[in-house]
Amino acid sequence: MEMKEIQATMAGTVWKVEVGAGEEVSPGQTVLILESMKMEIPIESPEAGKIIKVNVSSGDFVNEGDILFIME
Repeated sequence: MEMKEIQATMAGTVWKVEVGAGEEVSPGQTVLILESMKMEIPIESPEAGKIIKVNVSSGDFVNEGDILFIME
């Protein structure tokens, strides 16, 4: 089974993690909300799959390209 990554599209603080390990996600589903420049930016799943690992928690700072989730 091929593992895929969901990466941060910009730097910011994790405001809310919407899904957890073991959850199925669909394409375009919001999996996390980043706060950056006083705006809330939803991060969406690029495709359907199952979240295997969540690498961040609310309050964490992430940089563009950081791996937020691993999915299969």
